Order: sequence, then structure tokens, then C-alpha cells
Amino acid sequence: MRLWLAKNSEVPIREQLITQITLGIVSNDLKPSERLPSTRDLARRYSIHANTVSAAYRELARRGWVEFRKGSGVYVRLRADEKMDDGLALDQLISRFFRHLREDGYSLADIQAGVSRSFSVQRPDHFLVLEPDPELREILVAEIRAATKVNVSGAGPTDLDSDMKLIGAVPLVLYGHLEAFGDRVKPETDMIMLHSGSVVESFRGETKPRPDALIAIVSRWPEFLRWSRTLLVAAGLDADALSFRDARERGWEKGLRSAAFVITDSLMSPQIPAGCEIKLFRVISERSIKEVRAYAERFF
Repeated sequence: MRLWLAKNSEVPIREQLITQITLGIVSNDLKPSERLPSTRDLARRYSIHANTVSAAYRELARRGWVEFRKGSGVYVRLRADEKMDDGLALDQLISRFFRHLREDGYSLADIQAGVSRSFSVQRPDHFLVLEPDPELREILVAEIRAATKVNVSGAGPTDLDSDMKLIGAVPLVLYGHLEAFGDRVKPETDMIMLHSGSVVESFRGETKPRPDALIAIVSRWPEFLRWSRTLLVAAGLDADALSFRDARERGWEKGLRSAAFVITDSLMSPQIPAGCEIKLFRVISERSIKEVRAYAERFF
């Protein structure tokens, strides 16, 4: 696990640890059930206090991202939405399906004919992004729409109070975010789990800007601005050289052309003034984008 930590920053080391480990989990850089470095090892590796690491691990456990296993260490927690993606869970659902039908008196021939008819009905006609955060939801919709060129809509938890929203839709949800929807999504729903883009990969190949270079970060999503601040400062950039623009506020675009470059998301990228150098950070990983694109080409 690679981390960037700036010790003389206004962003606490504990917060830098929490943010980067969380992003490592949602981007699948850190796998479910993977063991994290011990408190002592991480403290020694980065020359930080063990209490700081311990506090970060406790907060991550409180938020449900990691778990402490007595006598073993700290592990990435296997979340409910990950379990739904497991092949064993699928086998169990199919087994229950057949058992219930046979208990109702249907023969295997009847079941086979019924399943065949079900597969022959109209295919889904759009993707439905399930995301409780409205600003993040718009970004995800923009990324999926650009990648697939098909109809994409979004929904929050309250939008699923009626089953009508899911008719004809293939739901998409970010890893770790399905729990916000409770039991509104049935376990047998055909769903695609998305992973976030890797922060490590986004830094790969980038050269550090000049110390006097102004860097602008633009987004409507507050978490994008917060994470960017933490990660850029942790990577050694001067906090005074960073200009954060909340695109929900009027005048966010003023003075952007004076920046060396603009870091932004897929939703705001087309709205950045001409003449600005843009560094686009996509929330969804390239692997997940390929999976969604392949699904669209096959079924839509």
C-alpha cells in the first residue's frame, strides 16, 4: 500500500491516512479481506506516531471500511454489496428459485420453458445509476453516458420507493454505496458493481508542477474538492498554490486561465473555459467502464 503523507501540512496526518485508505478500498487497490500493515509497521515506514495510525484505523472501522480481527490485525471489510457479487450467492439464489417452483408443482420442463420465455422478452433500455449523493450521481451519469452513448438516468434511495423506477433498467452502483438503499433493491436484481478510479494510477506519469504554479480544482461535488485537497497536499504540493472552485457558486470560472492547469471531473470538464489545460479525473475505473460498455453492446 503506497501513501503520500505531508507532515507539515494543515491537513492532519490522520485525515490523510483515512482519505487515502478509503479511496484505495473503493478503487479496489485494496481488496476485500486484504490485511493492512500493522500500526507499528505503518508508523515506522512513514516515521509517524503509532497513535495517529491507530486513530485512523479506528475511524475507518467506525465507518465500516475495515475490521479488527483479534490476534490477527486490521483487514479490509467485506461489505454487503460485495457479497451480492459473489458466485456462491448467485448459485444459492438459483437453487431457491428452482426449489420454490418445484414445491408449487412445476416440473423441470415447465420451468425451462418459463425461463426461456423470460429471456425472450424485451431487453433493458437504459442504465440507472444508484447513488445517494446527488452531485456524485450527476458525475457518474455523465461518465456512463459518455462511455456508452445510451440512455442513462440516476436515482437516490427515495426514488426507489416504487418499483416503477427499475422497470427496463440495469442498475449501476459504486462499490460501498449500495447499503444506502437498504432493501429497496431486491437481491436478484441484475446489477453492475462499479469501482472507483485508482488514485495511484491517476498520479502515475505525472510530473510535479513548478512551486509557483497555480493549480485550480473545479467540481460541484464537495467530496471531490475535499479529497483533492487532501491528496495534493499529501503529495507535497503547496496548499497556497491550490485554488478550489465550487461550481455550484456563481463566478467559479473567473481567473481560471491564469492556472497552470485545471483538475476537474467529467461533469464539469465541458464547462471549463477555452484555453485552460484540463487534467480530467474520472470517478469510475477504466475496468468498470469497459464492463459497462461491453454490457451495453451486448444487451441494448
